[in-house]
Amino acid sequence: MIGDVKVGGLAPITVQSMTNTYTQDISATVSQIKRLEAAGCEIVRVAVPDQEAATAISRIKEKIDIPLIADIHFNHRLAIAAARAGADGLRINPGNIGSEKKVKAVVDCAKEYNIPIRIGVNSGSLEKKILKKYNGVTAEAMVESALRNIELLETLDFHSIKVSLKASDVPRTVEAYRLLSKKSDRPLHVGVTEAGGLYSGIVKSALGIGTLLAEGIGDTIRVSLTRDPVEEVRVGYEILKGLEIRQHGPDIISCPTCGRCNIDLFGITERVEKALLLKSVPIRLAIMGCVVNGPGEAREADIGVAGGDGIGILFKRGKVIRKFSQDKLVEVLLDEIERFEKNWIKKTGRTNK
Repeated sequence: MIGDVKVGGLAPITVQSMTNTYTQDISATVSQIKRLEAAGCEIVRVAVPDQEAATAISRIKEKIDIPLIADIHFNHRLAIAAARAGADGLRINPGNIGSEKKVKAVVDCAKEYNIPIRIGVNSGSLEKKILKKYNGVTAEAMVESALRNIELLETLDFHSIKVSLKASDVPRTVEAYRLLSKKSDRPLHVGVTEAGGLYSGIVKSALGIGTLLAEGIGDTIRVSLTRDPVEEVRVGYEILKGLEIRQHGPDIISCPTCGRCNIDLFGITERVEKALLLKSVPIRLAIMGCVVNGPGEAREADIGVAGGDGIGILFKRGKVIRKFSQDKLVEVLLDEIERFEKNWIKKTGRTNK
């Protein structure tokens, strides 16, 4: 349990992110977390580089609705301070947190406050002995580090443990998680660290996280992008939707366009995507550029529109419902989505949060 969110076992795979504000700036951090919550983020992590950041956690927690994890490097006292300030979990890096005595102090505090610890193995900060043994950073080295630290925490009678094994490249990341999943049943936090900007980051994350999830490996995910962290949440859910693991928000099917397309499908799709950014209703949409072939190609869509030669059509599950002026494509689609959403809320009792 991280706060009131279950991780591992049969619990849904959760999507998390990390703020990039200064944690000491409580207003900015809360504002960003609120945006992350609206996008569907289920767990948020904040950096704790100093005592002021650790102390700020108590005030941040008062203003947010999702569990908060304190990210600690180098200073075990900051982990203790963050726990005392109300953090719902701790992330420590075994390569830089310090001696076993310092780890024990953190564990004792986590026990006192009944919060979990993530052993965050990172390719950039493995223990020196392990680096020497494996002559560098390998998947096997990362797994040995993880197992060594799992054993250490278990020896201290601490068992509320998650583990991550992140490298900045896909092959080592995937291999490390595969190896560890055969040797431990601890919940796994999956991600490719420092994946890069929007395009490279999305590709690396989709390949790494997607491959592992498709193999049944992983319990919670974080997409790492050098972007607004809200984008990380969006990409995380797109990976889950693409694998049909979880459906959060609309799933848009749109054709890549070809010589038969004579409408501004790029612009139309972008307008619809922006309008639906904060929608959580699970609906499959189609936006097609060909009136003749569109409904057939997207027959699995709950709702779809297509246009051409001044005519727009609305279709559902491949059947044309009505025709209208092409310039109303976006308006008609959004109206239909709103009706679908109202019925969904009525049936499920859920809100758009």
